[in-house]
Amino acid sequence: MKFTLSWLKDHLDTTATVDEITYALTDLGLEVEGVENPAAKLADFTIGKVIHAEKHPDADKLRVCKVLTDEGETQIICGAPNAREGITVVVAKPGTYVPGIDTTIGVGKIRGIESFGMMCSEREMELSEEHDGIIELPSGEVGERFTDWLAKNDPAKVDPVIEIAITPNRPDALGVRGIARDLAARGLGTLKPGREAEIKGSFPCPIGVSIDADTREGGCEVFAGRLIRGVKNGPSPEWLQTRLRAIGLRPISTLVDITNFFTFDRNRPLHVFDADKVKGDLRIHRTSGGETLVGLDDKTYTFDAGQVVISDDTGIESIAGIMGGLATGCTHDTVNVFLEAAVWDRVQIAMTGRALKINSDARYRNERGIDPAFNMEAVDLATQMILDLCGGEPSEVVVAGKVPDVSRAYRLDTARVQSLVGMDIPESEQRQTLTKLGFKLEGNMAHVPSWRPDILGEADLVEEVARIASLTKLVGKPMPRAHVGVPKPILSLGQRREQIARRTVAALGYNECVSYSFIDQAAAALFGGGTDATMLANPISADMSHMRPDLLAGLLQAAARNQARGFADLALFEVGHAFTGGEPGEQVVQVAGLLVGRTGPRDPHGASRAVDVFDAKADAEAVLAALGAPERVQILRNGAAWWHPGRHGVISLGPKKPLAVFGEVHPRVLAALDVKGPAVAFTIWPAEVPAPRKTGATRPALVMRDLQAVERDFAFVVDSTVEALTIVNAALGADKTLIDQVRIFDEFTGPKAEAQMGAGKKSVAITVRLQPSEKTLKEAEIEAVGARIIDKVTKATGGALRG
Repeated sequence: MKFTLSWLKDHLDTTATVDEITYALTDLGLEVEGVENPAAKLADFTIGKVIHAEKHPDADKLRVCKVLTDEGETQIICGAPNAREGITVVVAKPGTYVPGIDTTIGVGKIRGIESFGMMCSEREMELSEEHDGIIELPSGEVGERFTDWLAKNDPAKVDPVIEIAITPNRPDALGVRGIARDLAARGLGTLKPGREAEIKGSFPCPIGVSIDADTREGGCEVFAGRLIRGVKNGPSPEWLQTRLRAIGLRPISTLVDITNFFTFDRNRPLHVFDADKVKGDLRIHRTSGGETLVGLDDKTYTFDAGQVVISDDTGIESIAGIMGGLATGCTHDTVNVFLEAAVWDRVQIAMTGRALKINSDARYRNERGIDPAFNMEAVDLATQMILDLCGGEPSEVVVAGKVPDVSRAYRLDTARVQSLVGMDIPESEQRQTLTKLGFKLEGNMAHVPSWRPDILGEADLVEEVARIASLTKLVGKPMPRAHVGVPKPILSLGQRREQIARRTVAALGYNECVSYSFIDQAAAALFGGGTDATMLANPISADMSHMRPDLLAGLLQAAARNQARGFADLALFEVGHAFTGGEPGEQVVQVAGLLVGRTGPRDPHGASRAVDVFDAKADAEAVLAALGAPERVQILRNGAAWWHPGRHGVISLGPKKPLAVFGEVHPRVLAALDVKGPAVAFTIWPAEVPAPRKTGATRPALVMRDLQAVERDFAFVVDSTVEALTIVNAALGADKTLIDQVRIFDEFTGPKAEAQMGAGKKSVAITVRLQPSEKTLKEAEIEAVGARIIDKVTKATGGALRG
């Protein structure tokens, strides 16, 4: 948002300097992005008088001038056709920087004669494009600063231009009057009364307006306009052109320049139609799709279905609230003009502008919000300006729809400034601030002005008071502690577990990865995903089309990238979400680790070896222990399809309560993702670990057993297809109180075993550790437990105790 200082002073009666104004704006939340002050770059130019001029002896077009300056008489050679004796000029002395030619003036010789400065044209000083001759001033004292002369005689040329950044919640600051209102509330001046106009039409408007029923809601709430006949359009007055040029706009014609003026002066986009080019009445409606319009920028736009436009009897003439059409645009030949002002739906404006790729000043303001209550007043004010500058005769106003009611009020609790912001502001000052900002106070209720759509609650009133008072005055004060003792933990159980898991896996030597939650469809399908339920509607690229169903997908892709760059031995892990669907609740936190290659570099002692399933198992058990998982778990063989069918295990509390899975990754998956094995991994679901029964911060007491443990060995003859895991689980189930541990310590297989025990048989030996807690075990009790172990294993495996 750009505006000039003089434009601001049209609304604000102030003596504040530019520096004071810019500081206040930034402090008020309207951050100043830049200030362009023409007076600053012209500060070194002074006024001089040519007292003698004669032709250069060696150049027909040059003249040698004697110029009287504040430093006395000096000699300047000039090539301007109007350089002559007696004129008052602008002088750049040696050392002065001339912006129009990007040069610092020095003492030089021109055709053998020295020149001590320069007499300047307007273009050389960047005052205009005029460069046919040097500046001739009608008055001025020798030695007077040129900027001082301009300030008295042509102030528009040294008018500072201020540019501020507007946040989306402050559409009122998109008008100069809104900015002036904030500054007045801060105390940098007084807000001047707004211009008033009440135009009575002298004849009925021949152009009717209407809004289709399906367009009133979510399209256009009110559309008003009037015909002004007999206008004389042409170049706008110099003051208006200067003001528009200063903020970067190109003057077009008086009628168009008036609408641009109101866009920036009052944040009120308007539009003018050449009434003689409008056929019939104007109708606001939604498009069917496929219609086209040539806009005022000479570009052709094709509409999608449902976009809001303005049409006459021949077709679409304007993109509602965004840009007018070329066919009905005003030119210098316009005699009859139809002026319109409307309140459009902000979301519809944004969607249409984005779809058509139009970034106009009207769209920028309409999609952020304008003052709906100002709609009818804007028609009269713009009409008055047209009558003043173009003449004409106005018709009565025609209106479709009605101005929306945005009135609302919130309770003003003056004590909340202290509790919410920490500032001590007297009640009288708070009420005065809100009043200056346009709020109407009735008792303890503050009625919000129609131009402030961002005020939506009592806390917003506090923010306004604190903003105007300046948060820079906020002084930090230590708050007394409300409670003495250990504060309650902030992190939830799930957050603490993620933190513990991340630290534990990192301590095991893994490197943490942070990968995208999106992967390609083929990779997702390898891990049970890739369905429409997890497909993104608008993916970044084809390689990120689906939500990841498992963290291993991203880790394996990272491993493939590292292997392609020569890093073969990897230990990677990630903590994050995996997704089974696209709805809330269809995601779960996982902890995944991946080992690829060897345990270390090769060495002469043979300490390096290929990673195996037991490496992944040990690391998974270490993480589960850190998370507080029970020690007594089962290891089952019902993992997903991306695990090696015979070299993985599911750590569970029961058949339906898996805590983690570990094992080798299926060779089919490794080949598909171009990962060179061996590769083992684990996946842990922290949320499945039972929560501790006690939520205190203290650790449980250490349990020490002072009774001697007893170990017994058993060897079973079973079919060669029986898994050792089945034997271990069966033995553990014989007595869950006494049996502390079951381990495999021997396996006898192969031809020699079959020769002794029969074809298709093997021997598996286990050690069972019994740990009493109340009394030393007697031999009879040990024998009873042994008998139960034999019974359980033989029933589970169909084998027998080896003799």
